[in-house]
Amino acid sequence: MATHGFQDGGNAGASLPDAVPFDLPHLTRLSWELGSRVVDDEEATLHSEWEPAGRTWQLSIFRVTSNTIVIRVRTPVGREKFYGAAELDLASALPELRSAPQWRRLE
Repeated sequence: MATHGFQDGGNAGASLPDAVPFDLPHLTRLSWELGSRVVDDEEATLHSEWEPAGRTWQLSIFRVTSNTIVIRVRTPVGREKFYGAAELDLASALPELRSAPQWRRLE
């Protein structure tokens, strides 16, 4: 299970693509099937959406529980990748995303 790596003091080995201007310390990669089901669930709410100049990537952040978020990254070729993380970890990473010169929040 993914939590086994945390018990041993490591992380799940997941990291966001290099194009994303931040990283989270305890990130879990979700399968496409699980990630898409979670963000499509009526309990999930959209926190924010971001894209860089040129619109080659897209980043969407969803609140899925009171303490958990799911990040959906759309690659330039349209592939979706999903990652789970603690909302507390996201709070410390958001200033990096807001200050990234190429990225802007979509309204």
